[in-house]
Amino acid sequence: MQDWRKVGKKLLFPPVWIIALLTVICTVALVAIFINGWEMSPLAYISYVLAFYTLTVICIVCWKVLPGYYKSVKSKMHENKYIDRYMTDAVFKSNVGLYRSLAINLIYIVVNAVSGYIYQTYWFVIFAVYYAIIAMMRFLLVRYVIKNPIGNNHLGELKRARLCACILMTVNLALSAAVLMMVFWNRGFQYQGFLIYVIAMYTFYITVIAVTDMIKYRKYKSPILSITKVIKMASALFSMLFLETAMFAQFGADTSTEVKRLMIILTGAGISVAVVTMAIYMIVQTTREIKQYKHNKE
Repeated sequence: MQDWRKVGKKLLFPPVWIIALLTVICTVALVAIFINGWEMSPLAYISYVLAFYTLTVICIVCWKVLPGYYKSVKSKMHENKYIDRYMTDAVFKSNVGLYRSLAINLIYIVVNAVSGYIYQTYWFVIFAVYYAIIAMMRFLLVRYVIKNPIGNNHLGELKRARLCACILMTVNLALSAAVLMMVFWNRGFQYQGFLIYVIAMYTFYITVIAVTDMIKYRKYKSPILSITKVIKMASALFSMLFLETAMFAQFGADTSTEVKRLMIILTGAGISVAVVTMAIYMIVQTTREIKQYKHNKE
């Protein structure tokens, strides 16, 4: 019995060099099998079994080893006061996210504006306008939090959040223009090879994060934090529309043009309604609170 346990342990936890060697062998073998069409050959079945065993061992090793490394790395990160504050202070983390998002938006504006000029197409110009509107809102928020720490001036936060919500309504102009070009000029995004899966995973990730942030930051009762997360949610929804066009380009060869157009129109309309609803809700909510604040003060 003890011998079987030792054998099982050695099979499940082989030396690292064996795991690395098996990974290389399986990768090379599977690539050769799929390139040459040997999927049904005896070599293929041997490779499948070996690849399954290698993947199982890697998963077990990761399950056993990674939690310890994660705790160790996390502990060392908390030793740095700035990283510790970023990981524990939600308001500070949101401020850092604002600066980061604004910087990325500015880069996107420049890239799309230059591309629009070089290729002489309104497609990139539309996205330059879209990112400019998003950047304008984030700039106003960054400028506010620099002068007024979050939580110090509730009335000021309400007014700035209402202003950004009003600006958010104009994003639908850029969205409508993009949808029209997708429908009538067959424009869209295309990603080669494996990149489409990476983009899809990232898009779903930022959408889930945007939803969870909107729920999580409600408890802080800060209009600035709320409108920040609404803008983040709107950006994530637009990314879903762009992903849809990329999916059609990659996998929609058998889908009729009419179906593609209908799906894009419905998705664009749904996103537009969602963004307008969020913007109107913020405008109504902040206006009501401003009136209540002034009434209480009088």
